[in-house]
Amino acid sequence: MDIRTNVTLNNGEKMPLLGLGVFQSANQTYNAVRCALEAGYRHIDTASLYGNEEAVGRAVRESGIPRKEIFVTTKLWNTEQRSHRQSEAFYKSMERLNIGYIDLYLLHWPVPEAFKESWAVLEELCDGKNLKSIGVSNFLEHHIDTLMQDAKIKPAVDQVEIHPYNTKKDLRRYLKEHGIACEALSPLGRDNKELITDPTIAAIGQKYGKSVAQTILRWDVQNGIITIPKSVHAERILQNSQIFDFELDAEEMQKIESLNRNQFHEDPETFCNFF
Repeated sequence: MDIRTNVTLNNGEKMPLLGLGVFQSANQTYNAVRCALEAGYRHIDTASLYGNEEAVGRAVRESGIPRKEIFVTTKLWNTEQRSHRQSEAFYKSMERLNIGYIDLYLLHWPVPEAFKESWAVLEELCDGKNLKSIGVSNFLEHHIDTLMQDAKIKPAVDQVEIHPYNTKKDLRRYLKEHGIACEALSPLGRDNKELITDPTIAAIGQKYGKSVAQTILRWDVQNGIITIPKSVHAERILQNSQIFDFELDAEEMQKIESLNRNQFHEDPETFCNFF
């Protein structure tokens, strides 16, 4: 594996295993994306909610890297699902990004009364030209089961909060069995200082001269989990990519897995009741 390693999605498209997340990157988004692309990243994850699609698109366009080499994900927000403006929202994201096409478009959350309708719209939009692949975010097993009752296209990806304190082992197994790629959002926890200083992970990383963050990201990729750590700091963006020159052994992988606390930031079962 290296920074250019891809996962082959269930529709044959290639998605880089490592990407840059830009949630809450604000006016630092452009520089962060340019830095990541210069460091070798070829996968950028944004969303309409983040308010930075324009900056992502400009960074991609001005990078000088051929468009076909960069994988860009964005997402459909909940209000557009509820107001039946799914198609309009997609084309607005297309306009803001201005990069020719979108590689992956996700339902950002499983809005109970709307996600099946929204998925049907995404199926129509997924023409292989403007939109290459469609998937979901924050969906649990029963959400996907419900979605697939009427779906014509299986989600290519489920992007969900996964890290050593929230390993989602059963969901990961389910996704593998159903041929859906698993992607970790907030792979380092969200503002979780306890995780990023965890002594067990720190001891494992010390053996390889790696930080806790690098060790966690290595655990992700060895599990075949697509991972999108967020940072706006050039040094950290580079460090997060330096995870392909060491390998955790089976015992170390299990030690990290055993840290699970089912500790998550936002609950997919209740989040849509408020947003």
